[in-house]
Amino acid sequence: MQDVAERAGVTKQTVSNVVTGRVRVRPETEARVRAAIAELGYTPNLVARSLATGTTMTVGLFVPTVASSFYSAVVEEAENVLEEHGYHLLLCTTRLDGERARRHITGLTSRSVDALLIAGDNGLTEHLPLLADARFPVALCAWESEMPDTLPVVTIDYEQAGYLAGRHLRELGHERVAVLSSAPHALRVRGFRRAFARDGLDVPAAAVFTAPEPTAMGGFTAATAALTADPGVTAVFCTHDILALGALEAARLGGRSVPGDLSVVGHDDIDEVRVTHPALTTVAVPSREMTRQAIELLLRSLDEGRPPVNSLQLLRSTLIVRASSGPA
Repeated sequence: MQDVAERAGVTKQTVSNVVTGRVRVRPETEARVRAAIAELGYTPNLVARSLATGTTMTVGLFVPTVASSFYSAVVEEAENVLEEHGYHLLLCTTRLDGERARRHITGLTSRSVDALLIAGDNGLTEHLPLLADARFPVALCAWESEMPDTLPVVTIDYEQAGYLAGRHLRELGHERVAVLSSAPHALRVRGFRRAFARDGLDVPAAAVFTAPEPTAMGGFTAATAALTADPGVTAVFCTHDILALGALEAARLGGRSVPGDLSVVGHDDIDEVRVTHPALTTVAVPSREMTRQAIELLLRSLDEGRPPVNSLQLLRSTLIVRASSGPA
């Protein structure tokens, strides 16, 4: 840094201000400093900066998996926003394992991160008390369980999303339906049921089938069970698009045309469902906007030097009608 300062004819503090961006520097001065940095190949010592400032410029992110298109989009958007603000990303995957999540949370509270975003609630709700003494701000997103009373949440209006799927199928005349879920997606199922209840119809608990895993094979297994239990089913709602991929295959092997004999509606609008045959009708969720808002909330908290307040932001979804749904 001293070499850069001498080359640019400024102080070390000015070089620091340019590198961190925390104090505005005159454009002509910044240009000289950046030219000197480029000529000398200067790279800030992040460990030294951390010791000097007490910050790491690193934000942790928990996701259940990166194999899911939904969560890979969350990771990408989080990294994009952090890069825009000069921060780095530390990624942890829980793999839907509560004990693994607990170990990550325990380890992270003793490591040097400036903030933490937890995406997805599967297996994590019971471990949130471990963050009570965290020395950094924490926020939640893609959260569908009971909302905590101490942390900010930026999430999807999952009940509204389920309602959109249900109303679409009701407007097409469907009455006997099944729901395929890979987790206790209570809000999506509640919204779906509410859409049918509006017309005096019931979607019983027996019509909700849990997939053994959040994969296409899990969807295939659940769809096969649903169609075997009630051959008169004319539509299925899948709480994940990946389950819908398996449902489409189960329908094909069962000799049912889609949407002629069976309508299939998904949730998420991942890239793959736009090129299935037929293309999948689904509820598109604003996963990237949700992630951006959650990360920016944490960064504001860091700038203000105080933890974010308990709050709830709900983002609404959009129904995307494609070829997999039709009249009952």
